[in-house]
Amino acid sequence: MSMAGPDFDDMIENAPCGYITLRADTRIEHVNRTFLAWSGHAADRMVGKRLSDFLTFPGRIYFETHIAPLLRMQGFFNEFAIDMLTAAGDPLQTIANANERRDPDGNALGIRIALIKATDRRRYEMELLSAKDLAVTAEKATQELLRLENETSQFREQFIAVLGHDLRNPLASISAGARILDRTVQSEQEHRVTAMLQSTVIRMSAMIDNVLDFARGRLGGGITLQRDARRSLQPELEQVVDELRMGSPGREILADFAIDRPVNCDRTRVGQLLSNLLGNALTHGTSAQPVVVHAETHDGSFELWVANAGEPIPEVAMEKLFEPFFRGEARASRQGLGLGLYIASQIAKAHDGYLTVSSSPKETRFTFTMPSN
Repeated sequence: MSMAGPDFDDMIENAPCGYITLRADTRIEHVNRTFLAWSGHAADRMVGKRLSDFLTFPGRIYFETHIAPLLRMQGFFNEFAIDMLTAAGDPLQTIANANERRDPDGNALGIRIALIKATDRRRYEMELLSAKDLAVTAEKATQELLRLENETSQFREQFIAVLGHDLRNPLASISAGARILDRTVQSEQEHRVTAMLQSTVIRMSAMIDNVLDFARGRLGGGITLQRDARRSLQPELEQVVDELRMGSPGREILADFAIDRPVNCDRTRVGQLLSNLLGNALTHGTSAQPVVVHAETHDGSFELWVANAGEPIPEVAMEKLFEPFFRGEARASRQGLGLGLYIASQIAKAHDGYLTVSSSPKETRFTFTMPSN
């Protein structure tokens, strides 16, 4: 029996399932009468439009992120639930099978989609699974997730904007004012006050940097790098040490740098890592002995470590040392948010390196190692 002409057309148009064919760009090429009757759409309104124009918002996300990529990869997708939109704007729940038409070279020519009404199928499932209640619950959960995602997105943008602009600008003004005052004051006591202001600015700036990086890492795109091996890393490290010396009068910092080869890194980020490690050592180390900073290049690697004397880190705290907001019970009264070591570890990872710690009654040492090239 030959299937051609009017009989074949009638079989397609009046099949007991909806039938939609798409071009390779997912624009609709043909819709059978069965689906048009279900949805209330006119054929000329659908043909030439993208399939996503007739999907609910969750259905559009699911089609573009799951169905379309899987079709391109394996050529078919069976029994997926997808919600279409009727002409009245109501969701039409369907179960669909799809396959991709390809030429001999594997290039996509189009997509064939067969749909059945999910409501018909669910009439039989309700007695066993209470599918209607589950569908209502799932719909509410989806809407709630979308609402929370929207709130999170707005919070992320506002939070990063406050940190990056609204807090930095007044801090920069305070720093500039302190420098101007320092050039005009006469007495030693007045110089101590301006030095304290500068120290506070440095500490606040580091805290803002850490919180901003934490927000980007957890809510945004993570820590970004601008690597450059052409400029020397040593001046950046020396500047960090000088700033911490100025911010910690009365504390001794011994720095030894032997960087005789290029280091392909983000100098500002490595400086931030050193600032966090050095600030941690000054905070938790004993003031009776100096904090030691050492950096050197080896064959194919760069190493930076900071060591301080003082009480060793408890063994139970070592496991959580690089987690955000962790300071340890013994140090809960100390200053800081507990983000410095976490941010330092993230900077190390971004450089394809790692941050380790060793602690004994003699010294506590944090070591950063990364490939130099």
